[in-house]
Amino acid sequence: MNSLEEYFYTDWGAMTAADWIGMITTVVAFLLMVGLYVYVLRPKNREKLEAHRHIPVSEDRKIEFGGK
Repeated sequence: MNSLEEYFYTDWGAMTAADWIGMITTVVAFLLMVGLYVYVLRPKNREKLEAHRHIPVSEDRKIEFGGK
C-alpha cells in the first residue's frame, strides 16, 4: 500500500499556475461530463429528450447550399 501512496503523492506547494489551471480545467470538465451523463441517462428525462430526436435530420433539409 505504501508504494501506491508514493505513486499518487502530489507536492501541492510545487505546483505552478499552469499546473493549477490544468488540474482545475480537468476536474471541471470531468464533473460536467458526469452531470451530462446523469441528465441524459435519467429515465425521468426520456420523454423530453426523445421529443427532440429528429431535429438534426429535419433541420438538414432546410439548409440551402450555394446561395441559391
